[in-house]
Amino acid sequence: MVFKRLLGSLGVGGPTVDTVLDPGPVRPGGTLTGQVRLKGGQAGFDIEAITLELVARVEAEHEEGESEGAVAFDRFTVGGGFRLAEGEERDLPFSVPLPWETPVTELYGQPLGIVLGVRTELSVAGAKDKGDLDPLTVGPLPVQEAVLEAFGALGFGFRSADLEYGRIGGTGQRLPFYQEIEIVPSARYADRVNEVEVTFLAGPGGMEVVLEADRRGGLLSGGHDALTRFTVGLHDSRDWTAEVDGWMRELVERRASHGSPVPHGSYDSHDDHHRSGPGMGTAVAAGAAGLAVGVVGGMVAAEAVDEIGDFFEGEEEEE
Repeated sequence: MVFKRLLGSLGVGGPTVDTVLDPGPVRPGGTLTGQVRLKGGQAGFDIEAITLELVARVEAEHEEGESEGAVAFDRFTVGGGFRLAEGEERDLPFSVPLPWETPVTELYGQPLGIVLGVRTELSVAGAKDKGDLDPLTVGPLPVQEAVLEAFGALGFGFRSADLEYGRIGGTGQRLPFYQEIEIVPSARYADRVNEVEVTFLAGPGGMEVVLEADRRGGLLSGGHDALTRFTVGLHDSRDWTAEVDGWMRELVERRASHGSPVPHGSYDSHDDHHRSGPGMGTAVAAGAAGLAVGVVGGMVAAEAVDEIGDFFEGEEEEE
C-alpha cells in the first residue's frame, strides 16, 4: 500500500510524491532500493531535497506508565537541487543501506506485528512536508534464522515480538531501541523458565545474541530475570541446535542469587547491565521443528499494513 498526499504546506496545486519500494523483504545491513516518483503541481517548484526517513513504532516506559510512538532511526537524502516543472513527472531511483540492527518484521513470510515504515520528506521553497509513507518489510539474516530454527528444533515456541525504547547495557547497541522476540520454553525448561526473550544486535563484524529468561521461583526463592550474551559470526557454520541448547543450559543453571559468580561473556539482570523499556507484543505461534510461523493473535498481513498508515499518520497530525 502506498500513501499519497498532496504537499499540504504549499496548498492546493503543489507537487505530489509517491515512493515505491522494490518488492520483497530486505535484510538488516542490506540495501533498500526503489523509486521516488514526483509529479509537478499547477506551477513549477524548486525541489531542494528529497529525504527518506526510516521510522518504527516503539514502546517506551515513563513515570506515567507506558506509551508508544514513532521513532526515526535513520535518514538519507536521495535527491534534490532541481526544478520540477508544472505537471512534470520524474522518477528518481535510490539505493540506501539499512542499519544492521534494523528489526525483523517477518519470519517465513508471516508478519510478527513489528511496524516499520519509510517516510518521504520533500523540502520545497523552504517548507518541508512528509508526503508519503510506505511499509518496510525486513527478513532475518541467515544466522538469525539459524538461531531461531534451533530454538524451534529444541521445542521452543514463538509467543510475540516487540520493539522497546532503551538500551541493553554492556552491548554494542547503536539504535535507541531494540527488538525482543519472546518464546515459550520447551518441556525440558518449562519447570524453570516462564519465557525467554531473544534480542539480535548485528553489525558488520558479527552479531550479539542477548537472551533473557524469566526464571521461576522455588519454595525458598523468588523468581527473577537472568540475562546472558553470546557473540557469533554472521557466516558461522555451527551445530546451532547444540549451540543454542548450551546457551539455555548456561542461562538457567547459573546461581540465582544476586552477586553470585557470573560466567564469562554473560551477565545477570540484577546487575547494571539491564534492558530498559517495556514490551507490547503480538502473539505468534511456531512449530517445534522448521518454525512454520503463523499469526494466532494480533495483526495479519493486511491489518499490519493498515496500521502502519494509521499509526504514523496519527503521529504526523500530533506534530
